[in-house]
Amino acid sequence: MKDLFDKIYKDKGPLGKWAEQAEGYFVFPKLEGPISNRMKFRGKEVITWSINDYLGLANHPEVRKVDAEAAAEYGSAYPMGARMMSGHTDLHERLQDELASFVNKQAAYLLNFGYQGMVSTIDALVSKQDVIVYDVDAHACIIDGVRLHLGQRFTYKHNDMESIEKNLQRATKIAEQTGGGILLISEGVFGMRGEQGKLKEIVELKKKYNFRLFVDDAHGFGTLGKTGAGAGEEQGVQDEIDVYFATFAKSLASTGAFIAGDKEIMDYLKYNLRSQMFAKSLQMQLVVGALKRLEMLRTMPELKEKLWENVNALQNGLKAKGFDIGTTQSCVTPVYLKGSIPEAMALVKDLRENHGVFCSIVVYPVIPKGLILLRMIPTATHTMQDIEETLEAFSAIRERLENGTYKRLSASVEAAMSNK
Repeated sequence: MKDLFDKIYKDKGPLGKWAEQAEGYFVFPKLEGPISNRMKFRGKEVITWSINDYLGLANHPEVRKVDAEAAAEYGSAYPMGARMMSGHTDLHERLQDELASFVNKQAAYLLNFGYQGMVSTIDALVSKQDVIVYDVDAHACIIDGVRLHLGQRFTYKHNDMESIEKNLQRATKIAEQTGGGILLISEGVFGMRGEQGKLKEIVELKKKYNFRLFVDDAHGFGTLGKTGAGAGEEQGVQDEIDVYFATFAKSLASTGAFIAGDKEIMDYLKYNLRSQMFAKSLQMQLVVGALKRLEMLRTMPELKEKLWENVNALQNGLKAKGFDIGTTQSCVTPVYLKGSIPEAMALVKDLRENHGVFCSIVVYPVIPKGLILLRMIPTATHTMQDIEETLEAFSAIRERLENGTYKRLSASVEAAMSNK
């Protein structure tokens, strides 16, 4: 019999094997200072394009004031206990009601964390007789939720309607045999590519197939739609989303999440979400803070307007300079370049050290081998100067990538890895 840890000693995983070269700089980096368009990285000021603070609320003085007052009044422990036992309050109910109204649903239910909440919601919605159909590019929290499912599950090609329909046909045959139902899961905005899920087209398929639609709108909530209610509102199909999910970790710049839908469905989930039934309630400081942030989202449309002014300036500037930003339809701004992982490391180090630009780097296995994705998140706090400096920096790094500078600089890293 093997030692359980043998596999760990022998194989650190596709990302873990780079830990010696990457940790503390490329992964697990430490940004310091107030959350804003410019922060400190290793003592140097950098333009930050990796903070999901879309509306600039994280360090807004009104938000900071309410957070501080709530902390002083309630501390960081209140309420103690799970919601069903001793952790429920009027303010939790008020926030749920206001969230439901904002996203045009009958009811909503608070979740302690987005990731944990998504996993638990999927688990509660399906039984082993049911079939799940989901996008192959779904976020890790969806994939982990699907992994818990004891029944059949199928992935469809990313945003591919033909593939979706083909898998709905497969799912229908199985569900008819098992006596179960079908749950189709899409994202409102896919966080790497920035593309919106094809919610309008998916909803049209309800005329032909019997399924329920669950949408993870983490990046759409607060940024898309006339009022900021998300991708469903943007595409005119919010009413057809059966279970709507969003997190506070993006536009609301906080911790927590919520699901929303018909009251009867929310009542069922309230009594069957294991991660909420057996975990401590969302602390009061976060509840009060979320109420303030939601109020600002509703009453200060200039925040979203400024966000989109910056998004359009950045994305149009990149396209004008010939960069490939894919087919993003959201604030998420991917820049695709060709190169190896060692080249990507050299490129990002140059970008941070010599140009003062900090953005996230995404490589294989998240994206195909040979590609480098620099993922940028514009916010309402960025300035036109930030954008101009960044565009100049990107032009410089592209030239060095294409002329082989990064390949030469990364040769030692590549050699070290090939010897392992």
